[in-house]
Amino acid sequence: MLISRFARLRRALAALAIVVAVVVPLTAASRPHIPAPAPDRLAPATAATLPQAYAANRANILQAARAAESAGASGRAARLRALAEDGRQYLTFDGRGPGRVVEVMGDLAHADRIAVLVPGADTDLDTYDALGGNPPAGLVRRDHAASSCTVPATGAVHVDHRSLGGAALELRGQLCQQDPAAKVAVVTWLGYDTPGLTGPAILTDSRARAAAPALRAFLATVHRVNPQASVTLLCHSYGSVVCGQAAPRLNVASIVLFASPGVDEPDVAALHTRAAVWAGRGSGDWIAGIPHLSIGLPGGASLGFGQDPTAAAFGARRFAAGPGGHSDYFTPGSLSLRNLAHIVLDQDPEPAHA
Repeated sequence: MLISRFARLRRALAALAIVVAVVVPLTAASRPHIPAPAPDRLAPATAATLPQAYAANRANILQAARAAESAGASGRAARLRALAEDGRQYLTFDGRGPGRVVEVMGDLAHADRIAVLVPGADTDLDTYDALGGNPPAGLVRRDHAASSCTVPATGAVHVDHRSLGGAALELRGQLCQQDPAAKVAVVTWLGYDTPGLTGPAILTDSRARAAAPALRAFLATVHRVNPQASVTLLCHSYGSVVCGQAAPRLNVASIVLFASPGVDEPDVAALHTRAAVWAGRGSGDWIAGIPHLSIGLPGGASLGFGQDPTAAAFGARRFAAGPGGHSDYFTPGSLSLRNLAHIVLDQDPEPAHA
């Protein structure tokens, strides 16, 4: 037993070497501390109070931008001013530390279908709109308050589809392209401290365990605002670990796990969810090289993440994700983006040869 445990630990350390070798060149070494005001205390969101929440959070973003500018953090200030552009809607914003952001694209209160994006590692205020850390040049947003896809776009859109904000915008555009009559909303849920790609937290599920109650509470808010909508969770990379932890008894139509390092349950049945569970991985995604193991640590967390949700033994519904890499699932025109939109719209995904 001891020899077997040692062998598993050695495999986990090998996984660490893979992660570090791949991701260290792609990320900053640390997250700087930049001052920001505390958010206003708001009443629980309802359909009637959404406009007040959006206005209060936009005001808080502008306050955070001024605080960052005063602290000499001009890059952060510019990124925050981009977040506060006219037409953008935030259900939650907290500029302290790595930040909290819940952005709404569409009419949350009247949408028939709502997609909630749960991001993975190294997602924060500085990477929200663009992984390079700078707002994409010429950023112009569509009319996010539109109740349906029939409202025309308001100008060209330049986004980094690899970022959380860019992915959400690309998804809403794809949803509207595939069903112009749809009433859809896309929501980004940056509601937890994502692990950095260079620290030890990326190797354990401790951040996911801490995030799961917050995700459940947020989804309860979504259902309070719009109890009739069909909700789909789209969980990327470490976000799939969060969704796996939160899955039991979630009131959602579908849970989509993609670019996943693993799920801490042996199969779909063990998730104890009524939702349809989908899984996909691009053929060029380096996450496929991560060993799927889980070693218990003191305090209840685990080193490693467990079962590969794309494995046949897990029992998820598979969808084709094309040839892309780890950050390519929302590439415009890609098979992965089309299939994610199909799942949100409750349509059959396209096969790999399409």
